[in-house]
Amino acid sequence: MKFETKAIHDGQKPDPLTGSVIVPVYQTSTYEQVAIGKHTGYEYSRTGNPTRKALEDSLASIEGAKHGLAFSSGVAATMAVLNLLKQGDHVICGDEVYGGTYRLIEQVMKKWGLEADYFDVDNIRGLPYFIKPNTKLIWIETPTNPLLKIIDITFVSRIAKKYGLLLVVDNTFASPYFQNPIELGADIVVHSTTKYLAGHSDIIGGVVVTSNAGIYNDLKYYQNAAGAVPGPWDSWLVLRGIKTLAVRMKEHETNALYLAKYLNTHRNVETVYYPGLKNNADYTVAKKQMSGFGGMISMELKGGYKKVEMFIAKLKLFILAESLGGVESLVCYPPKMTHVSFSQSEREKRGIKDNLVRLSVGIENKDDLLDDLKQALG
Repeated sequence: MKFETKAIHDGQKPDPLTGSVIVPVYQTSTYEQVAIGKHTGYEYSRTGNPTRKALEDSLASIEGAKHGLAFSSGVAATMAVLNLLKQGDHVICGDEVYGGTYRLIEQVMKKWGLEADYFDVDNIRGLPYFIKPNTKLIWIETPTNPLLKIIDITFVSRIAKKYGLLLVVDNTFASPYFQNPIELGADIVVHSTTKYLAGHSDIIGGVVVTSNAGIYNDLKYYQNAAGAVPGPWDSWLVLRGIKTLAVRMKEHETNALYLAKYLNTHRNVETVYYPGLKNNADYTVAKKQMSGFGGMISMELKGGYKKVEMFIAKLKLFILAESLGGVESLVCYPPKMTHVSFSQSEREKRGIKDNLVRLSVGIENKDDLLDDLKQALG
């Protein structure tokens, strides 16, 4: 089946009891058992819930994986993956990464004895130099947050397999519609379902998918033991969002490319970061591993932070807010929002400048969005 069909049908068969075409919200904490030690497949909703199971099956299907596990947030999903490791293990992470992931590694996992190094995502051929005897896992996100750099997943997967390492890819920015890391050699894929998968800025959630049965069993055990699971209503909302993912992603990309081309020639814009621009350094890699370029744009404004303040204050349709991937357009200032967990020097090392602005381009009329940017940049 093609993506659009899988997104609507996989894991979402009509309810056998009532014939309901839509998966019901099983708003229950527990389930009647037939006898001691005998149940119908569900015992307690932390361990498993039919609505959540439908979501997990759907997410695995659209990512081209065998198994999916839903969590209460993207960070909870990340935490689950990092808990595959033990004290003294070493992680290699791309230096361009979401601030929450960096904070989790640096401020939480290192206290528990995890070791981590960050490689330059602009020089992935140097990645093997970071591998140590205790290295267990490589973590990348592509496109990266916030500079939208594209990492060659196939190349990194070859390195991971050569040294017997797990490769984890955060696929949040691309969505499964535009990129499938499992098919490119990744062992594990994570998403913040808060973003494009749910698509309406109304829930918090995360997911981990894999085709490795051993990894799945370990993660499933952790999911039940730690209990950071989404409720059935949030699971249902993500399921509903997935049904329109293909339609929405096409519009996100159409609008983003339209705006990126305009911004790329504007006198008040210093640099535009969008992988769909042919002058982007990662355009060729993006074309190779993605079927589309997504709905995120980052740019640096001429005039520094003062111009950023003026620009954001004048915007009318782009809403100043955290997050991304909703139907509405958002503007974010990474140095004080998504990447505030990095020190000033760490941000500077990664090229996150004080004049950087990130746009999550929604699915409003593209000319209305263009007019908003024009007047704000004028």
